[in-house]
Amino acid sequence: MAHKKHLHSTAEQAETAFYDAMARSDLDALMAMWAEDEEIVCIHPGAPRLVGHDAIRQSWAAIFERGNVHIRPVQLHASHSLTTAVHSIIEEVLRPQHERQDMHILATNVFIKTVQGWRIVSHHASIAAGELPSEPLHPTLLH
Repeated sequence: MAHKKHLHSTAEQAETAFYDAMARSDLDALMAMWAEDEEIVCIHPGAPRLVGHDAIRQSWAAIFERGNVHIRPVQLHASHSLTTAVHSIIEEVLRPQHERQDMHILATNVFIKTVQGWRIVSHHASIAAGELPSEPLHPTLLH
């Protein structure tokens, strides 16, 4: 059964929906956030580049099978044009206390504006060691 795609009027709304679907392990909702183009790209931390809906869907299905993904995007730095948005964010990994380690994920999400609203075309994430940088938490928008 296909998941209903929602019209997101901003890249920020699309990104919020992307991370919400991730937190709920909702594969259909997560895949609904991707552009319909087969040239979409996803790179998980320490993993090879995945291109296209099938490869990306299979990777997220495998991730969700291992349990819920608790990631909170923080420290957004955004660059926008009329039809493209590039978001550089830090993904704060929420882990059980007994598994606590100092790490965070640096991610770049690229969105395009389509007739169906803003959709993600690229998600590239990599693990960074050490403590979360103490940059300001408010977004910086470049026009």
